[in-house]
Amino acid sequence: MSVDVRTYRNRRQVGVSAAGLGERAAGLLEDGYRLALVSGQDDGDVFRVVYLFVAAQPDRRVELVLTVGRDAPRIPSLAGLSFPAGRFERELRDLFGIEAIDHPLPRRLVLHQHWPQDWYPLRRDAGDPPGFGDIDEPYPFLTVDGTGVYEIPVGPIHAGLIEPGHFRFSVVGETILKLKARLWFVHKGIEKLAEGKLLADVLPLTERISGDTSVGHALAFCLAVEEARDWVVPPEAQTVRAVLLELERLYNHVTDIGALCNDVGYGIANAQAQRIREQLLRLNQATTGHRLLRGSVAPGGVHVRSLPTPDVLPGIAADIQEVVDIALANSVVRDRMTGTAILTPDQARDIGTLGYVARASELDRDARRDHPFSPLTADVRPAAHTGGDVLARLLTRLDEIHASVALIAELLATRPPLSAETAKPGWLAAGRSSGVGLVEGWRGTIAHRIEFDPDGTVARLKIVDPSFVNWPALPVALADTIVPDFPLTNKSFNLSYAGNDL
Repeated sequence: MSVDVRTYRNRRQVGVSAAGLGERAAGLLEDGYRLALVSGQDDGDVFRVVYLFVAAQPDRRVELVLTVGRDAPRIPSLAGLSFPAGRFERELRDLFGIEAIDHPLPRRLVLHQHWPQDWYPLRRDAGDPPGFGDIDEPYPFLTVDGTGVYEIPVGPIHAGLIEPGHFRFSVVGETILKLKARLWFVHKGIEKLAEGKLLADVLPLTERISGDTSVGHALAFCLAVEEARDWVVPPEAQTVRAVLLELERLYNHVTDIGALCNDVGYGIANAQAQRIREQLLRLNQATTGHRLLRGSVAPGGVHVRSLPTPDVLPGIAADIQEVVDIALANSVVRDRMTGTAILTPDQARDIGTLGYVARASELDRDARRDHPFSPLTADVRPAAHTGGDVLARLLTRLDEIHASVALIAELLATRPPLSAETAKPGWLAAGRSSGVGLVEGWRGTIAHRIEFDPDGTVARLKIVDPSFVNWPALPVALADTIVPDFPLTNKSFNLSYAGNDL
């Protein structure tokens, strides 16, 4: 298939050769772009690999498109230029069988050792999987040797409702020397489930990618669809969408603040935070009919039952502020959080972290401002903290609560309608049409990329939850931290297993 050279709004597609990929990518990275997504595309006779680079102020998006033959498909590795690229390339190898040449860590990432060799689930001709086999070899955890060094395995099954993940600690005394996280115990095949489906069938799937991010993922999907089909959504609908996105941010940040206090033994603060969370969930129910805000965002528009009154949310923000003030006035709480699990700005930048994890380590990234779908969010000022520790990640959440309350008030002042949508033509341009959606979910920037077949069904949906990018930062922050601080640190990152294990 020839490269689509259309310019989609502010996104350009550029065909590249294998020999020219590295130079092009390096040039974009030097110009301030970051690699947001890498998508494998099975066109039948060949594969395409699409590299989405994005930059801010102004919002810019460039896709490098590399065509690869089906026989022993190989691509140059960009892992030496971009840490996220290395992980995307390992994902490509597992799901499409596309090998990155000279990759520094070529072992499996997504599929565990018992998955069949030479079977690639996202190829169009993959068919039903053969039976799982025996594990050929144990997962290659790095062994740390030395006097007094021992290992602590945790998981994959945990004593709570979280999804499975295995953590292997190498420890001396109580100090963590090395942590290795092994994820992808529940590979749900969400991207494969979307193939060949109509929009009405895929939208509920996107709302359930990560249950606490219903609006974020549904909105990223809708923005991608609307770009692909060139639908111009009314500003009023975008305003209501922005309100829903902030409501989702509010209840999750309040929940996390309470959980962080609970992890240092200050349960009364968690009880108060849960009380405030319940107020927000009831507000969600009144707004959309669903406590997790499902069912309101759809391609082309938005529908809600009601909108919050401007006087409700400031009181909630003041309430959680008081909870935090009381908690941090306790010397034990503050001591446990201060200086714990520091992620330095250089580390955060090198890993490519997103969301409150990045902003707590001085990185100024926020898709509401950098990639706005509504002009009313373009002036958002992201929270900025310099500590990079658990305390900074808590205070970043608190600052974002106040910012969200102020933004919602500004959005509601425009008096948006409860229902708004664009007229949607029932056709697609000849050939495949593609679209990209970027949304600042409460954990960070979510990216969706969609391609349609000519009959209007979904040919490919690529999803990147911010947790995929942020998980490698957790072991880095935990180096030289004591084992008892692992639960606290893990909660301060609060990464999604579901959003990662697609």
